[in-house]
Parts: sequence; structure tokens; C-alpha cells
Amino acid sequence: MIEGSVFRVKVRPDSSCNEIVCFDREKNVYRVNIKAPAENNKANRELIRFLSKKLKRSVKISSGLNGRTKVVKAL
Repeated sequence: MIEGSVFRVKVRPDSSCNEIVCFDREKNVYRVNIKAPAENNKANRELIRFLSKKLKRSVKISSGLNGRTKVVKAL
């Protein structure tokens, strides 16, 4: 499970399911698959919903709204 209140996430949109795949120690990033497409901010909204449910806390994307690698803050 995800540790810490600020962490990096690499998102793969258009996946078959929402899931946390693994933690890449080399790049210090969690790899996350998201079902939503990367258009019109859909993948970002789905990522926030998914991580909020998993962590049982609200989360927000601090940086990386337009890229695949994002910095996420759990509130």
C-alpha cells in the first residue's frame, strides 16, 4: 500500500482496470493503471477518486496535471 502523504505516481490511462501495479524503487514512483482515457482531465479525476478510495483520505494532484508522472498529496 502507499506510504507517506506526498508521493509520485506514474499513470497508465486507458487500462482494463484501476489498480496500483507496483512501486518502482529505481524511479521512486508508484505505477498505477487507470481505466479512464487521458482526454479532458478524465484520467486525473479517476486517479483522484481511485486513490481517495484506496487511502480512505482525500487526495489532490500537486503537480503533473498534463503529464503521466504526477506528484500526489494525501490530505
